[in-house]
Amino acid sequence: MSADRDVESGLQRMEGYLLWTSKVTETRAQAEEFTRRLPWLTTAQREEVERVFTEERLAFHKAALGQIAARARELRGEYNERYVRLKARCLGWCVGGVGAVVALCAYVTFSYVAQK
Repeated sequence: MSADRDVESGLQRMEGYLLWTSKVTETRAQAEEFTRRLPWLTTAQREEVERVFTEERLAFHKAALGQIAARARELRGEYNERYVRLKARCLGWCVGGVGAVVALCAYVTFSYVAQK
């Protein structure tokens, strides 16, 4: 069980790393595209604007991903709670159904025995 959890945790970390790397690459490309539209900037100004743009966008993405992760954890808890209640309800209905069938069989059997 522990090995499965380790593998799952590793895969989640790798997925997070790949997602973040794609955001960094995407943001840098956006920064370059933004500064391309400002041809009057010097090289130093262009680099500074790209750096600031990238920092701001990555801060935005970090906050957004944090909110998404928090909501996912919240939903996981809600759905787990609902699953537990549903499982208990289904078990209750099954036990009740089996009890009803046993009671019906007992009634039919005693009725048959009483007639003889």
